Amino acid sequence: MKSKVLFASVAYERYEADCTLPAKFDRLLESTELAEKVKGRHTAVKMHLGRNIGFTTIHPLFIKKLIDKLLAWGAKPYITDQTTDGARYRGYTEDFLGCKVVDTNGVLGKYYYEKYVDFKTFKNVDISGHIHDAEFMIDLSHAKGHGACGFGGACKNIAMGCVTDRTRGQIHALEGGITWDENKCIHCDQCVKSCNHYANEFVDGKYEVNFHHCTYCQHCVKVCPNEALVMDANHYHDFQTGMALCTKTVLDTFDKDSVYYINFLTNITALCDCWGLSTPSLVPDIGIMASSDIVAIERASVDAIKFEDLLPNSTPKGVELGTKGHLFERLHGVEPYTQINELEKAGLGSQEYAFEDIS
Repeated sequence: MKSKVLFASVAYERYEADCTLPAKFDRLLESTELAEKVKGRHTAVKMHLGRNIGFTTIHPLFIKKLIDKLLAWGAKPYITDQTTDGARYRGYTEDFLGCKVVDTNGVLGKYYYEKYVDFKTFKNVDISGHIHDAEFMIDLSHAKGHGACGFGGACKNIAMGCVTDRTRGQIHALEGGITWDENKCIHCDQCVKSCNHYANEFVDGKYEVNFHHCTYCQHCVKVCPNEALVMDANHYHDFQTGMALCTKTVLDTFDKDSVYYINFLTNITALCDCWGLSTPSLVPDIGIMASSDIVAIERASVDAIKFEDLLPNSTPKGVELGTKGHLFERLHGVEPYTQINELEKAGLGSQEYAFEDIS
């Protein structure tokens, strides 16, 4: 039995508002079973609110439409992300959206529930309080590339966005450590400027990392122009296994059928929104997918993003792509299907899917 994935394509037939993606999104939501599932329930809408000067997160018009539907269905919705700093710059405000916008771990970042796992050095899944306490969750994800797992979608939105920095750090640490080559370093400070967690600095000319703050996100590694910073190992499979394990641990806190997944395949850029910058789209916009099966929607999303559709100027000048594999593997050197395989092994769904078109 194939899992159903609702699909609203960006393709349109006429110059009419009813033929465009926002109108199709309305019809997609009406085609779900959310109305009965969310009624009377505190519903967390987990999304990425963006950082710094990034502008390619999900457009607030779509968020408003979703919240309006949830309210009409009798839900008690709120939007949440690991930080709400800067959300208003992208239009994610309580006044416009009609619901609260809150930090997943509370204002001070100390509101979470500890769970324990046992995968190599990964031990602690600190589930964000405003996720754990929700009666229903909508995992609202913006599909894009990701340097450590190839593809960032529904799984990444949970594994990296519904937990504390400690958990994120332990998952990223599965890849290996970061080493500094003093002979290659030109002291341009790009590594320090790119760190979202203020975890690195130069002291008397020497590069130092505060590993209490470091989450091993590799922003410093990616921006170094001289490859003075490198990962001392590339255990991407372990990282993706850790992501899947974290996702399962978070999902296990919810009752059966109390999580729903919506992936936006628009403005599909090379890097995660946490970088705080926006680059040109890798491929043309595709549309919106929705499903109650996280494995199916992730597989369908990755399948839809094809190397053959690569747009000019969508990657940095001088970057040479690999010659085989998925577009994200050619771009980041990481096979994006690994995390999906691990999600399926964890019993979270099936990679066998069937589209239901929403026209």
